[in-house]
Amino acid sequence: MARLPYLDLADIAAEHHDLLARKINLNKILVHSPAAARAFGKLGGHIRFKSKLDPRLRELAILQVGYLTRSAYEYSHHIKIGREFGVSDDDIRGLIDENSGKPSNLDPLTKAVLQAAREMTHKIALSDETFAALNRHMDAETIVELIVAIAFYNGVVRLLAALQIDVEDDYKTYLDAFPLPK
Repeated sequence: MARLPYLDLADIAAEHHDLLARKINLNKILVHSPAAARAFGKLGGHIRFKSKLDPRLRELAILQVGYLTRSAYEYSHHIKIGREFGVSDDDIRGLIDENSGKPSNLDPLTKAVLQAAREMTHKIALSDETFAALNRHMDAETIVELIVAIAFYNGVVRLLAALQIDVEDDYKTYLDAFPLPK
C-alpha cells in the first residue's frame, strides 16, 4: 500500500489537472508536489518521445532496470509500453535469459545495452568493455541518451520503492506472463 494517498482531479487545483492526463498511480503520487511532477515529467517525456535512442533499445534498458531491481511497477508498465515500441515477447525472454547467464538470440547491440543497464544498476558505472561495445554501434549523442535513460529509471525505481507505489490491476497480467526473479 502506498505511503501517501493517491490524488485525483478533485484533490488538486485545476491548473495541475494536466499532470493527471495519465491516471496511473505514479502520477497520482507525484502530483502531491506539482513542481516536482512537472520536472520529473519533462525529463521522462524527453526520454520517451524526443530521444534519438532507438525506442526498442530504450524500453529494453528500462525493463532491465525494472527486472534487476524487482520493481514490479516499472517492469509491468514497461512491458506494456515496450510492446508499443517494438519490444517482442522474444526480446523479454532474451533479457531474462541474459540475466540467468543463458544464451539468447539477442543481437550484439541489444546485449550491450542490457549489459550497460546491468552495470549501471549494480555497479553505478560502465566498464570499459561495455562502453566500447556501445561505442561500436552508437554515436556519442545516442550513448548519452542511453545513459540518461538508464540513470533516470534507476531513480524512478527508487522513488517507486520509497513511496511503495502499487501496481495497478490491469498491469498485473504482465507480471504473470513474465515473472520477476524471486
